[in-house]
Amino acid sequence: MPGRTVLLTGFEPFEQEPINPSWEAVRALDGERVGDATIVARQLPCVFGKAIDAMAALVAEVRPDVVIAVGQAGGRTEMSIERVAINVDDARIADNAGAQPIDVTIAPDGPAAYFSSLPIKAIVRDMRAAGVPAMVSQTAGTFVCNHVFYGLMHTLAQRGVAAARGGFIHIPYLPEQAARHPGAPSLALDTLIAGLRVAIATTLSTQADIREQGGQLH
Repeated sequence: MPGRTVLLTGFEPFEQEPINPSWEAVRALDGERVGDATIVARQLPCVFGKAIDAMAALVAEVRPDVVIAVGQAGGRTEMSIERVAINVDDARIADNAGAQPIDVTIAPDGPAAYFSSLPIKAIVRDMRAAGVPAMVSQTAGTFVCNHVFYGLMHTLAQRGVAAARGGFIHIPYLPEQAARHPGAPSLALDTLIAGLRVAIATTLSTQADIREQGGQLH
């Protein structure tokens, strides 16, 4: 029986940053095996439209069993396992092509939102058990990260890729980035890589998510 495939994506740098921790962490896992699964890591452009097109092309090419998109969230303190993607682009800053959409619908034929199909609470539990700071996040923002997360889930729904599970993880700055942003939290690259390994292993071994508190008051 052939093994499974996990597609991991990270982004190119944006907003004057020389690196993007999502790509640094993801590319370190390219070709690695977790159980019976092989990891395929690819970079996405930080550009509205092009990023979704690139993700859709990768899903068609790789035919993955699991897709985990990863993105930078400077200022966050933990690996944030995203719960929901919303059908809107509302950019505080311009993307890498200079576009800054405001209140633009991502998919006119799509629902208002998609939930992650990853076992998000089990991932948080297992990350914490492995010593990796983690949380369930209720918002992926309205920039290119949410754009790609929504586009991924819409692609899976439209293509009827029933066996494929998808979701998004936001990660903090790396220490060298935080050094340029006084007071900003960070996580070491080795910690981020370890957390992604946990997310993959938990997803592959968990069909139904656990029921435990993961919400916030605000």
